[in-house]
Amino acid sequence: MKRILLTGVAALALPGAALANCPAITVADMQGVAAGAFPQQYELSEFEAAASCDMAFSENPAAGELNARIKGNPDLPPLAERLPEEPLVVVPYTSVGQYGGTLDVLSNATEAGTSDFLSVRHVNLVRYSDDLQTIVPNIAKSWTWNDDYTQLTFKLRKGHKWSDGEPFTSADVKFWHDNIMLDTNIFESPKDYVLVGGEKMTVETPDAETVIFNLPAPKPGLLVHFATSYAQGFQPMHFLGKFHPGINPDADAYAQSLGFENGYDAIKAYYGNSDWTDTPSPMLSRPEIVGGLPKATVPTLESHIYVTDTTEGRHLVANPYFHQVDVTGQQLPYISEQDEVYINDNEVRILKLVNGEVDYKSQSVRLESAPLLLENMEKGDYSIQLKPTVGMPAFSFNFTAENLAKREVFQNFDFRHAMSIAINRDELNEVAYFGQGIPSQIAPFNPAPDFVDPKWESFASEFDPAKANELLDGIGMKDVDGDGFRELPNGDKIVLAMNFSTQGIAGKVVELVGQYWADVGIQTTVKEVTPDEYRSAQSSNKLDVGLWQYGAPLAIHLGLNTFFRVPFGTYFEHRTGMLWAEYLDSNGAQGVEPPEWVKELASDIDAFQSATPGSAESQTLGEELVAGFVGNLAMIGTVKAPEPIYASNKLQNFTEFKTWSYEYYRTYPYRATQWWLTE
Repeated sequence: MKRILLTGVAALALPGAALANCPAITVADMQGVAAGAFPQQYELSEFEAAASCDMAFSENPAAGELNARIKGNPDLPPLAERLPEEPLVVVPYTSVGQYGGTLDVLSNATEAGTSDFLSVRHVNLVRYSDDLQTIVPNIAKSWTWNDDYTQLTFKLRKGHKWSDGEPFTSADVKFWHDNIMLDTNIFESPKDYVLVGGEKMTVETPDAETVIFNLPAPKPGLLVHFATSYAQGFQPMHFLGKFHPGINPDADAYAQSLGFENGYDAIKAYYGNSDWTDTPSPMLSRPEIVGGLPKATVPTLESHIYVTDTTEGRHLVANPYFHQVDVTGQQLPYISEQDEVYINDNEVRILKLVNGEVDYKSQSVRLESAPLLLENMEKGDYSIQLKPTVGMPAFSFNFTAENLAKREVFQNFDFRHAMSIAINRDELNEVAYFGQGIPSQIAPFNPAPDFVDPKWESFASEFDPAKANELLDGIGMKDVDGDGFRELPNGDKIVLAMNFSTQGIAGKVVELVGQYWADVGIQTTVKEVTPDEYRSAQSSNKLDVGLWQYGAPLAIHLGLNTFFRVPFGTYFEHRTGMLWAEYLDSNGAQGVEPPEWVKELASDIDAFQSATPGSAESQTLGEELVAGFVGNLAMIGTVKAPEPIYASNKLQNFTEFKTWSYEYYRTYPYRATQWWLTE
């Protein structure tokens, strides 16, 4: 079928030829066009058949200018040569958009509070639709499982290209898996999502558009991982492979010619030694050599790409090779540029939101700021959604604290029990959450599947300070010096340092819990720190108390074992018991041996992930996971409550979110590539 190509200017000037060649349907008005195989999107041929049309493609009039700002990119070929043979057709929510504008956003700092913004441009092989139930294609055109979930096959889009115009193929997926994720020079040990019960997968690429993941045991949740995780299942072999000794025998010499120590040094400068997708680019980490580099940042498949990267923020421009179009053939994204500013001070961030200086924000915005935000909506010309969270504000004690006397107390169940029932959750809900939440014990599965016994939602959650005092007395924590606060059983003074970041938990919650614990004689200090400071202390086993969100839906647990395998989270989440984790990860060669309940959780989550979802085996294992985690008070829950989502009123096609959640990767289900700005 012959394709028609119109430039952006012509497309706007000739609506009969460009915008009406295929109907400008929206989710709000489908104009009688039948839905496709997946909600709110079509493959090109599927849409043309459903709408009885031949699509004509058009582009952002500023595409050439934007491309010129991407270091190392050649001049643009025609749009038809930049799109895949079958681009993904996206149905806008309420309106076909207009090109232009800059999306203004806030984050805390480099690699801190940035997932909100990362999700706006994010892509992966698949994603969740906005019903948070249906997985739909994105980078991959389709997928199939074999009967026992031990082989997952993806079909990619023929003609798909990286942001620099080079072909994207199955080789880029295999390169990511074999040469990045499994290379101990980059990752000391493989990530959970490239393992099945601790065993490695293999990847086959029989042709340029086919990727086959061979699993050593069933893992139905692998697909869910690709639908929710920031960690993308591909990297550009044509670029990073030049620095990899396994791909290029001259990798070290090539890297040294550009100012790097060796090939791996270059890979870490561009990609980092983390799967987090916003590690500082050479523009920030190696500015002295950027001028001599072929590219300032790694080529991407995302909707936008960095053109500046500083300690103050980043600026991005639209990817001229992006694989999505709208129903009228306009290449997405509509928004030409994105600007991210770093502000670590929460009060300053909130002030900027109130003043209407931001287009979108949810991460680090807490319910305690909702009254001020709601009061100023009209003046600031923005809207606020209050949406339930998937994670819950949770507290944990450092099971492997460096101070051995503290460690002994933290590992004592009676201590954790006492600290849980010392919390007045009803009052906490009224004061910190304006009565909008539901007091609860920790909910590792949220929402709770039917295998979760309701008793666990209230386990050790009653407010009983008399019982808490009795339990603390029973383990030998007495007020020895008469200052009103208890000492450790050995007589040493104990002060719990409650350092927190608003990215992970609201300050008011921490202050109130700190006071409840002081009321039963456990002295506390509360201090707000940056996310980087918090995570650094957590990683180095320096925290007394962990304070962050915890919990995830069933789908996430099927793909990631980290919530039930000590330290019970990743670098970006709630973690405790780092030396226990070191023991398990090293098969006992390092760290501190954990108790049996911790080992059983690690074993049960691996078995749970390999069981057929909904089967009797899966249900039983799910019950055991909840009983082991909640029954041992691995973490202490507080209140399930909503949090605010902020959007400027000039941001169009911004829909109603179902959750305020990192677990579904924030905006990713809501298709930010079809957002557009009215001014």
